[in-house]
Amino acid sequence: MKTVILCGGLGTRLAEETGKRPKPMVYIGGKPILWHILDIYGRQGHNDFVLALGYKGEQVKEYFLNYYAMTSDATVDLDTGNVSYRTQSQDRRNWKVALVDTGQTSQTGGRLLRLKQTLAADTFMVTYGDGVANVDLAELLKVHRAHGKLVTVTAVRPLSRFGGLRLNTGQPHEVEKFVEKPDFTQTLTDAQGQWINGGFFVMEPGVFDYIDDDATNLERDALERIAADGQMAAHAHHGFWQCMDTVRDRDMLEELCATGHPPWI
Repeated sequence: MKTVILCGGLGTRLAEETGKRPKPMVYIGGKPILWHILDIYGRQGHNDFVLALGYKGEQVKEYFLNYYAMTSDATVDLDTGNVSYRTQSQDRRNWKVALVDTGQTSQTGGRLLRLKQTLAADTFMVTYGDGVANVDLAELLKVHRAHGKLVTVTAVRPLSRFGGLRLNTGQPHEVEKFVEKPDFTQTLTDAQGQWINGGFFVMEPGVFDYIDDDATNLERDALERIAADGQMAAHAHHGFWQCMDTVRDRDMLEELCATGHPPWI
């Protein structure tokens, strides 16, 4: 099963960092947050990734093209020009990473649409390049397969700064309404509190029927219509989840890495 990481946005709310690099390449704990996201999936057996690149995507390409050179001891034979690497065991990963340019100005839905040929044959996973969580992916996939809908979104309940979900209390896994920021605080309050879109999606190829072109926003356009058609379900995640939207978020994630036991592992 392929896992798509959306890596192409401008990340304007973290301008202190993203003026120099794409947000997925902002470092926490000595590695880009993108590495931590791939590690979350890789530790649970999902190793086939497609990175949807855009803004400063060449930096993501350079990181992975030079991954072993930068994380290994190297021996250079100056007579022949041959280079051999001795990879440090803690940095070895069995990941397959496809680096795909999905356009400088494409919206999130447009980026996904550009991957249609790669993804159209089977169920796939999608998440954002700026959020980490200790999501149980096997349980997420189990929920998705049980309800038979086009999309399962991981629902989380942090401080309410994002778009929200209203869950159908009669159908625990059905999303009754999907509302992208900023007005959900007026429309999506219930006895449980406010659930938000935490990424970590599972999707069926039928989602491409809801995406028109590069200008389609996955959240405001496609997912709102998918939920309205009764084709979205939620996996309620009660564990750790945190996005990196601001310098404060970055610093908090850095502090968690410094403990040696970040809570998303």
